[in-house]
Amino acid sequence: MLELDDIQHILLTRTPAMTGRYEFLSFDDPAGARAWLTPLVDRVQSAADVRATMDSSDRWVTLAFTWRGLRALGVPEETLATFPDEFREGMAARADILGDTGAAHPDNWVGGLAGDDLHAIAILFARTDAEHQRCTTEHHKLVARCSGVRVLSFLDLNATPPFDYAHDHFGFRDRLSQPVIAGSGEAPTPGSGAALQPGEFILGYPDEERPARALPQPEVLFRNGSYMAYRRLQEHVGAFRNYLREHADTPDGQNLIAAKLMGRWRSGAPLVLAPDRDDPALGADPMRNNDFNYKEMDPHGYAVPLGAHARRLNPRDTAVNMNRRRMIRRGATYGPALPEDAPDDGVDRGIAAFIICASLVRQFEFAQNVWINDKTFHELGNEHDPICGTQDGTLDFTIPKRPIRKTHAGLPAFTTLRGGAYFFLPSISALRYLATLDSREVTP
Repeated sequence: MLELDDIQHILLTRTPAMTGRYEFLSFDDPAGARAWLTPLVDRVQSAADVRATMDSSDRWVTLAFTWRGLRALGVPEETLATFPDEFREGMAARADILGDTGAAHPDNWVGGLAGDDLHAIAILFARTDAEHQRCTTEHHKLVARCSGVRVLSFLDLNATPPFDYAHDHFGFRDRLSQPVIAGSGEAPTPGSGAALQPGEFILGYPDEERPARALPQPEVLFRNGSYMAYRRLQEHVGAFRNYLREHADTPDGQNLIAAKLMGRWRSGAPLVLAPDRDDPALGADPMRNNDFNYKEMDPHGYAVPLGAHARRLNPRDTAVNMNRRRMIRRGATYGPALPEDAPDDGVDRGIAAFIICASLVRQFEFAQNVWINDKTFHELGNEHDPICGTQDGTLDFTIPKRPIRKTHAGLPAFTTLRGGAYFFLPSISALRYLATLDSREVTP
């Protein structure tokens, strides 16, 4: 049984938030850090809390920590040493593995996300702008009272008119293919695959290959926790629209190229089921919009190109051991929408998302290295993911077609990584444990 009253809600639920803020913090004093954490523990909702109060709540709080943040809170060195290497090193140190090069290199990240003094994130989701303002004001008052606690940076979030959090700035519907965790009370939609063992996402439970493994000590720190990879992707909306106009003369032709790059139409309708034109009714139907495969229905990529974004991030039945690669994705858009007929205005806008998994190496880093930024994915030869892969103007995108395929050579970057980090997402019990650590346990 999943301990829903001990698991932070972000791992198992989506909230009806329409705005919010990510606040990135640094701790110079362990006692001050714990003084900051103590009152927040009671404001962090569990999955059980959110399910019971979804209609009545106006704000939702999530807390997570980097490895250095756990040290700054006072976690003993012998415990810190039991965390996996990739988490201890941090995302910035693993840029080469992730393919974060060129403009995406940590040297170019914003908000202090590449620095050693990034210690924690407070995710403050709100239903309304007024509640957003109230929550951030109260949080800043708390920070001001706590010795040595600093806000390194923050990122305000917003729905994207005329859409919502479920659409990105390119206009594509998001959140259409998420794994379901066995025991969560949710049922997979057709085409989503069977519910996966909770140990793929939550520490302390059986995974797809083995019973629950013994946790490091103290168990309270690890059980019901998980890892989050944070990625802030700037979307170059003007460049994306210009590229479509340059390569197609009609709106229908432009929409088709956009769909080929993504693997779905903007409505969410999958190209496998709607290869020639968009089908908004299909895209809006959760019982149909994910019910397809690739091996039998589109083996050569005539509907969804082999290197399309959706096909890379979820290869479905064409991948080996797919159940061990699935990830939970949460996040939101930031920045103002660019009006459809407006030229690029240079404003930073995009998606700021969390990828949640039990193993950063087996799940997130594998996806980045092998699916997103591997030139030879599906034996393509010279391609990265056209949407979120690292692009430098030298790579291609191939659209299979009879009798002659179409190759888009020298694909520009439609997104740029602006920052990232690895966080540990503790359980509610672990947050209480961290809040009561004695400062004498800190190793100088």
